[in-house]
Amino acid sequence: MIALTRMRLHAFVRTGRAVAPLIAALAVLSILYGGGQAEAREAYGVSALVVFPVLAWQTKILLDVEPDVQRRLARVALGSARREIVAGLLAAATAGLGTIAVALAVPWISGGVKTGPDSLPRILLIGLGVHLLALGPAVVLGALSSRAVTRTAGTGAAVLVTGSVLAIVLGLQGSPAPWLVPPLMAATRFTTSGGSTLTALTLTAHAALWTAATAWAYAHLRRTRT
Repeated sequence: MIALTRMRLHAFVRTGRAVAPLIAALAVLSILYGGGQAEAREAYGVSALVVFPVLAWQTKILLDVEPDVQRRLARVALGSARREIVAGLLAAATAGLGTIAVALAVPWISGGVKTGPDSLPRILLIGLGVHLLALGPAVVLGALSSRAVTRTAGTGAAVLVTGSVLAIVLGLQGSPAPWLVPPLMAATRFTTSGGSTLTALTLTAHAALWTAATAWAYAHLRRTRT
């Protein structure tokens, strides 16, 4: 399974398909930090929100690199559909960590943030935490929009865009069903206005449960459609 994960990451980078999401991440982050300095923890909260669809798109690209026949052969070689699915998700999550590293570094390189009342280690910890909170949901959303599930490029794009928009709209304050989407907006509000440790743990649990439930749905669709 580790070998398959490495192979998918290698194909993603070697074919040049990793360039497009990287450029997209740099573009949205440059726009975000181009309007002047903001407090770093607040900026990181918004950064995680705007990078979310980029991470999901990156996952879709990575999973779509592999031809359908090769994906089926990988499943046969591993002898387990679950291991083949997990290898793909692990490869996508690993690639996502690279994008997150860029998101954490860009504001300091561009001079778009200031430390504010928090220390730099605390700011970086908060920034890493809020981006990791977005990573799991982004990976499974991208997986659900991949060719192995949607079959067509149009359907995949529709799933990706609809999921990204709903994550914002249903996450707004006053939404009747915020639990239907990952807590991206809530995490942004948390970094902006602050909150207790219990709130942070609640957001983490919400993101983890949403990711687990959606990953189960993805695995089920993969088993029934392959």
